[in-house]
Amino acid sequence: MVLGIILLVVAIVSVVSVIRQLRFKNILALGFSAVSALTFGFFSIATIICQISSTCGS
Repeated sequence: MVLGIILLVVAIVSVVSVIRQLRFKNILALGFSAVSALTFGFFSIATIICQISSTCGS
């Protein structure tokens, strides 16, 4: 559960970076921030769902 929360914090920071890079119009940083926000967001939600429900692994 701790890993899911840490990943969620990183995803939130990445979303803040996306908003900030939109203001600066930095396309490369915007792309990397968006990809990291989507990746960390997906894995944080998947980890939290996996920990709450007993459907993953063992």
